[in-house]
Amino acid sequence: MSVDIRAAGAVIWRRRSHRLEVLIVHRPTWKDWSFPKGKVKGEETLHECCIREMKEETGHDVVLGAPLGWQHYTVGGGKSKEVRYWAATVAGKGHPALAARRKAHPASKKEIDDVRWVTVKEAHKLLTRKGDRKMLDHLTDLDNRGLACTTPVLIARHARATKRSVHKGPEQTRPLTKTGQARAKRLVTLFAAYGVEKVVSSPWKRCVDTVAPYAKAAGLGVDEREELTEASHSRKPKKTAAALGRVLCAGEPAVVCVHRPTLPTALEVLEDVTAPRLRRQLPRKDPWLRTGEIMVVHVAKKKGECVVVAFEKIRPAM
Repeated sequence: MSVDIRAAGAVIWRRRSHRLEVLIVHRPTWKDWSFPKGKVKGEETLHECCIREMKEETGHDVVLGAPLGWQHYTVGGGKSKEVRYWAATVAGKGHPALAARRKAHPASKKEIDDVRWVTVKEAHKLLTRKGDRKMLDHLTDLDNRGLACTTPVLIARHARATKRSVHKGPEQTRPLTKTGQARAKRLVTLFAAYGVEKVVSSPWKRCVDTVAPYAKAAGLGVDEREELTEASHSRKPKKTAAALGRVLCAGEPAVVCVHRPTLPTALEVLEDVTAPRLRRQLPRKDPWLRTGEIMVVHVAKKKGECVVVAFEKIRPAM
């Protein structure tokens, strides 16, 4: 179904004195209290839009957490609008992801004239839209289950590479095509939106070159792991699984770039820490991920164990 207006927003949260607080904004034109949100501009992805709007409307740099759902409604002129929401937290000063983001300019006082941290109880009273209260309920449900604090782990299939039949050198030196290089650059802001602090990759050129633009922009190194190569996976898939499991449960926002043949093993690792009701969201056939596509895995720790809270499958437009 086509939508006239696409937008993104977030429920920015923190904990103070053991109480959950959320950030709400006041819009003088509409005389309402809401969660910060805004419309997609140009070729922005929803993730880029969300990060920009949070900075413009609240003054905070945030990192995205688990998705909370969508709001769908009709605005002036009968146009359809959908808004996607995430949980989000404020990024610390000097966070490496901030260096990889585009600049944003503060919203005018005519657009946003007050920004306020409030308790969940206060938010329910102040929020004008029923849809916003529904997003709040999604967050509090996660919090009540001990799953609000999540770490994103992004599993990336490398971007498009030169065909095997065309490349004359060793397999591990096969490079990205121009389209693949453009995709790698496009992934920078996506990785930044999730606050990636650790960049892990197969050492083969097409994988390293997929994550290198972000690593450079964020001032990070690339942790190259031989266990993630196609050749190593073919010989010892259990070592590949163990390497992926360590990244998944390390508690650090990370991206790990892998090859198509290793993806079935990656999915097996995910299934082991995913509740049955969520497993059906995992892809079941090849291609599990297309070239340059990302699986965002939102991982929480509960009683010392890794628990997958949500999945997102993303392929940014060129």
